[in-house]
Amino acid sequence: MDETTIADAFQQAGYATGAFGKWHNGSQYPYHPIGRGFDEYFGHTAGHWGEYFDAPLEQSDGSFVRTQGYIVDVCTDKAIDFISRNKSQPFFCYVPFTTPHSPWTAPEEDWERFKDREITQFASLPNQEDLDHTRCALAMLANQDRNVGRVLNKLEELGLSDNTIVVYFSDNGPNSWRYNGGMKGRKGSTDEGGIRSVCYFRWPGHLPQGTLVKEISGGIDLLPTLTSLAEISPVGEKPLDGVDLTPLLQGEATSWPERMIFSAWNRRVSVRTPTHRLDHEGNLYDMINDPGQTTPINDQQPGLVAELTAAVNAWKADVEKGQEETAGRGAVDPRPLPVGFAEFPLTHLPARDGTPLGGVERSSSAPNCSYFVNWTGKEGRMVWSVDVETAGRYQVNVDYTCPIPDAGSTIEVSLGENRITGSVSPGWDPPLYDNQDTLPRPPAESQMKEFRTLELGPMTLDAGRGDLTLRALEIPGKSVMEVRRVTLKLLPENE
Repeated sequence: MDETTIADAFQQAGYATGAFGKWHNGSQYPYHPIGRGFDEYFGHTAGHWGEYFDAPLEQSDGSFVRTQGYIVDVCTDKAIDFISRNKSQPFFCYVPFTTPHSPWTAPEEDWERFKDREITQFASLPNQEDLDHTRCALAMLANQDRNVGRVLNKLEELGLSDNTIVVYFSDNGPNSWRYNGGMKGRKGSTDEGGIRSVCYFRWPGHLPQGTLVKEISGGIDLLPTLTSLAEISPVGEKPLDGVDLTPLLQGEATSWPERMIFSAWNRRVSVRTPTHRLDHEGNLYDMINDPGQTTPINDQQPGLVAELTAAVNAWKADVEKGQEETAGRGAVDPRPLPVGFAEFPLTHLPARDGTPLGGVERSSSAPNCSYFVNWTGKEGRMVWSVDVETAGRYQVNVDYTCPIPDAGSTIEVSLGENRITGSVSPGWDPPLYDNQDTLPRPPAESQMKEFRTLELGPMTLDAGRGDLTLRALEIPGKSVMEVRRVTLKLLPENE
């Protein structure tokens, strides 16, 4: 699928567009012209967030604001406000909730309902399941159900229900071991249990109620399907990988072409046909008779194994072409981060998207909402692979914490021949938040705290690709600082 988004298509057709929640594309690309591709945007771009209560969230211009309340409630409030303000014109509203996901944080009223709940449906690997995590996920879903209901009720109140397409779907399987219908795997795998998820369409009077679509489909089908239902044309000239599911949703399709859907994570690729899956290790499974992927059948269908293996290799050659790994990007998505669009001049480079080197580490194994720690020597550095769109002067800021006795290190941000230096001052050593967790935070999740912004000043950047590096020149104390993000803002030519 090319860089065309559903929001692009709806904007071109004259729809107001808004996104309220997380923006969960693997590369975390900041889409332009404004608000990450939307007329209005409010949320975070980390997949999941480390603060569910009173979270700092990003606004349309890229700036952060400290909110009040539970993150799902807050984002739903924003979505309802957007819908109310745009009730008299076409709109596209994308509301991706953070939950259910670790860290295990639910509103107290919902946790009280589920903390002692008996669990009767278990994970496919029950010895791997933490039942309290499952209970907390159920509490999170109770909150989510309530917020989905708030959106639907607002549509009803405004008289928009019959003329609004509502789609409810998930992005992957569960992030912990819990019930998923006996399928193999969980989030992070490319097996059925890591990929297959619910998708409901609601459009009264246009889509027949109770229609069950059994044909395989994927998120790539949402753009062609929604633009077809809304009778607008996608923008861009590149072909789309997805297909229009309208005939299936309307119950009109008497036959449907076979297709292959490829799923990839961390260079592990599997392919699904209507009847089979070839996993990333080359094992073939009959998904009709063995949906739990218990018994490979390679010896029974060697021809199909060869066909699907060739298809995976061709897909890799096409999709991964030119995506060599760089110092500042990992194997999950090695593409450089775009910087400096005139239409969206503010670019955040969070620790999530950088690479720690020379002894520097992440605050947790999950990068999503992490920060860089253990920066104690001059060999330590952080690198972000970037692609500067616009040559010019950029304001460079670093969000940091630093023990007060260690303040005063001299740091340098460089890209190619251009560099800027500054002093880590004042010291800033806030406590970790203690108001976030319903259950103890897993080691993979970072404990969060308040970061301070260090303004280094303007720096000239040349257009093109390179590694933006943050390092220390002098370290008078035991450590340099902990780093949440580097921010680059393209300055007007007259500044």
